[in-house]
Amino acid sequence: MGDMATYLQCFWGLFLSLSLYFIQSESASHVYVVYLGRSQFHDPLVTSKSHIQLLSNVFSSEEEAKQSMLYSYKHGFSGFSAKLNSTQATTLANTKGVISVFRSKVLKLHTTRSWDFLGLTLYSGEVTPLQLTYGDDVVVGVFDTGIWPESESFKEEPGLGPIPSYWKGKCAKGEDFEPKMDCNRKLIGARYYLQGFEQEFGSLNTSGNPEYRSARDFLGHGTHTASTAVGSMVKNASFLDFALGTARGGAPRARLAVYKVCWGKNLDGNCAEADILAAFDDALHDGVNIISASFGSDPPLTPFFSSSADIGSFHAMQLGVSSVFSAGNAGPDPSLVGNVAPWTISVAASSIDRVFPTEIVIDSNFSVMGESLITKEINGRLVSAFSYFADGACLMENWNKRVAKRKIILCFSNKGPVPSAGIAQAAVLAASGSGLIFVEPPTMQIADVDIIPTVRVDVGQGNKIQIYIAESSQNPVVKILPSKTAIGKSPAPVVASFSSRGPSPISPDILKPDVTAPGVTILAAWPAKTSPTLLPFDDRRVNWNFQSGTSMSCPHVSGVVALLKSAHPDWSPAAIRSALMTTAYTRDNTFDSILAGGSRKVSDPFDIGAGHIHPSKAMDPGLVYDMKTRDYIIFLCNIGYNKNQINMLVLPSPGTDTSCSHGHQTNSNINYPSITVSNLQSTMTIKRTVRNVGRKTTAIYFVSIVKPHGVEVLIWPRILIFSCFKEELSYFVTLKPLKKSQGRYDFGEIVWSDGFHKVRSPLVVLLNNSNDDDDDDPSVFASNTTAASSSI
Repeated sequence: MGDMATYLQCFWGLFLSLSLYFIQSESASHVYVVYLGRSQFHDPLVTSKSHIQLLSNVFSSEEEAKQSMLYSYKHGFSGFSAKLNSTQATTLANTKGVISVFRSKVLKLHTTRSWDFLGLTLYSGEVTPLQLTYGDDVVVGVFDTGIWPESESFKEEPGLGPIPSYWKGKCAKGEDFEPKMDCNRKLIGARYYLQGFEQEFGSLNTSGNPEYRSARDFLGHGTHTASTAVGSMVKNASFLDFALGTARGGAPRARLAVYKVCWGKNLDGNCAEADILAAFDDALHDGVNIISASFGSDPPLTPFFSSSADIGSFHAMQLGVSSVFSAGNAGPDPSLVGNVAPWTISVAASSIDRVFPTEIVIDSNFSVMGESLITKEINGRLVSAFSYFADGACLMENWNKRVAKRKIILCFSNKGPVPSAGIAQAAVLAASGSGLIFVEPPTMQIADVDIIPTVRVDVGQGNKIQIYIAESSQNPVVKILPSKTAIGKSPAPVVASFSSRGPSPISPDILKPDVTAPGVTILAAWPAKTSPTLLPFDDRRVNWNFQSGTSMSCPHVSGVVALLKSAHPDWSPAAIRSALMTTAYTRDNTFDSILAGGSRKVSDPFDIGAGHIHPSKAMDPGLVYDMKTRDYIIFLCNIGYNKNQINMLVLPSPGTDTSCSHGHQTNSNINYPSITVSNLQSTMTIKRTVRNVGRKTTAIYFVSIVKPHGVEVLIWPRILIFSCFKEELSYFVTLKPLKKSQGRYDFGEIVWSDGFHKVRSPLVVLLNNSNDDDDDDPSVFASNTTAASSSI
């Protein structure tokens, strides 16, 4: 009986605990986004009232519903964000007319020589530079951490005309931000969005680091990306005399509108989805032409219409606004790319031809070269990490409490392992070390702004240094010389090891990333009151700073898109993306294949997309792959939406069929500039349509093919003849397996040329036919090859 009583007591105690848990879980409120598709009303006030009415269905009164609402999205699309418990969210999700309901997540930031490297030189003989010819009629909206308006990058260019008449945006007054003083004909818009962040983290004043309750930037990321995209020309820009030269953005004459959606907490940028959607809603109403956003989340990715970035950019695309996103910094492992919607541009990161060689001299006997940004000579004694850290791992928790004063410590990234040089720096700093030599695998060495002097060397050099230390009777004397700036001395571009790779985890038949652009050690503007490392004990102050990440490559593309939009105002976002992709290159400055950082291998389309952007060629691509509304409808059908839902998403247009066919249509048939087939089991045919946008209305294009290994590629017709009566033509690509394979991607390309233009499309194929009944012996392959050759 005693055991039974104890059992019952435990049972009822557990039951009561679980009951309380579920009651608390049900009553706990979080910020949810309720997405309703395109706006059904032309009046924003009517739209907002409809949101309150809908929200009132899950509250006891309209007043409670109003108090719970954060934002009403009523311009570019329809929806709202509100504090809801799980029961209320579920009820709304099951309500007719609701596309999706999802928890507002917090996204993370993906943290000038580069424009010369891209071929946009300032002075090219008698030709007016491309960057100074176009852009002043275009507005780029930057979604980021705000702006430092006093930076010279945001001054008005000479001869800059009045603000475009279509502009409806504004500069919002806030802490240390006065619109009349801080905005001008260059910086024409500045808004900030804080409600989603504060619901997640509490009041901004208690968020853990300095911030401004305004569009003013503290973290520096937004100032850096904005100046990279559209910064005005500034002479004698440098970081502590490194990379001295004239800084400017991709489109120096373009207008800038800033939407601060990312806020600092513990020196990290956090971007709430509720705030991001509010920024999209305002930006589309304000009249931006391009949206540049350097944030996202790593896989697992949410469905497309349960993502603020995908929803906002989908409606932007329908209004003719291009959205450019960073691909993410989760490389080099495959299939971790983010921002993969087919209506956006996803940008990988690669290096430029500028390095910062730094010589390390040991005992005057030998020297090695590394990468760093060291301004003055450093002397000390060279020691191994094993003397100060358990197992030789330069981690704070492994420090043995010995003091390393005047010591320069050799650390290997694979010991521990140590994920980054920054973590090793913190450990060496705690040990009072004077400097760090950080050893990483080849191609990983990227000069950075450090908290203590740090030289990055590869494993081969690090091994030599380790052997020398072990064979020395006492700690060797080491001298690190000041770093230098070297241009054109190394192969470039090289894909950054951190750059996220494809294939897309949720839409593998759409190649992502789309292109790559400079994103390694990029010099751009910086807030004058923020240290270059953000750390409170770093008393350095600079106007320019180096940053690396796809956050930096994204605004490079945004700047080029601004030039393209200015030169071709009638081009759709799909046509602009096509121009970038089909003119991109895959060879480095040594005329060899672009390498993939983080390995020794040649890059492939999952590393670089279609290739590295070539702005001047993109201005005149010859042909473009445009996307019609029907292309997007096919995609929406394939991801599970029906006709009624699609009608709620897509802007109505005469003659557009919004129905879904009974059979599944592969996303490979969407008119994308690349062709990707993620599951080729048997012969299939794909259609593509191109439009002639060249200067000559009459043009003849011939096709050439590089076939993926083991795949026969047949194209019909092989000649495209354009005229004033036929500016748009279609062709068909038949893919036939010639080998047995499973789970292996092979790569090729299709190039159309009229003798002047080369319109190149990557061809990516995954064969999945090894389980077929055919015999696996080589004679089958041989006969298939013969048959295919005969049919050609």
